[in-house]
Amino acid sequence: MNPKLRIPVLAVVCAIAVNAAMDAVGLSEISFASLLPVVLVFWAFDRLPRRDMGIAFGRLRHYVLAIAHPALIVGAIAIVCLATGALDTSQTDWIKSREAFVSMAVMSLVLGLLTEELFFRGWLFGALQRAGLSEINVMIWTGIAFSLWHIPAVTMDTQDALPLAQIPVLLVNGVVIGAIWAMLRSISGSILVTSVCHALWNASVYVLFGFGTTVGALGVKQTAVYGPESGVLGLALNLLLAGVLWQWWQKRGAAEQRSIA
Repeated sequence: MNPKLRIPVLAVVCAIAVNAAMDAVGLSEISFASLLPVVLVFWAFDRLPRRDMGIAFGRLRHYVLAIAHPALIVGAIAIVCLATGALDTSQTDWIKSREAFVSMAVMSLVLGLLTEELFFRGWLFGALQRAGLSEINVMIWTGIAFSLWHIPAVTMDTQDALPLAQIPVLLVNGVVIGAIWAMLRSISGSILVTSVCHALWNASVYVLFGFGTTVGALGVKQTAVYGPESGVLGLALNLLLAGVLWQWWQKRGAAEQRSIA
């Protein structure tokens, strides 16, 4: 193993272990917060500059991309559910759903920025870059780490626990989603941009489609098929978006290089 990778690997192992321990003792609702002390310890150790941590605002067009991810995926799945009759909003209280969406988006933006984004798209992203990994490898490995970190929540007795058959789909989708957000981080240089995307994703997915075995505002029960995170349709659409975003970004970068030359 590259000696420079030892610290990032150790940090990911610590993050997963602490998360699993908190989930095991019934602290699953706040286990995500364990990432903050972990990232602060490792950040203090290697002293990555703020720019390498992604602590920047980004540009307006980057936030458009951040909003586009949840809007396109969740919107497309909702349309498919409507077309196939999987939607059932007869019991939905839209006022409460709207309030839940706003509340979750705001909370996820603040808390996600200080925990998951600061660790995975911030410190870990920068540490892997410093270790010499290529751009695409940084995206893939941060996506894998992001997915592995969620294993305790979806496999233990927590509110996010899933039926066994849906866990592999969610974990593969977690890698893809993590890679998409890492791409946004690389494009924008900002974990604030990825935090906006993450917050809107959480709010739209969990309010509209539910989490664990709960049913969301859209009344979709076949989440193994239609779930944006744990369904095969969500995985397929995220894979498609990841490919399109990567191709677009590579062509854009090549065009900029030609214009400079």
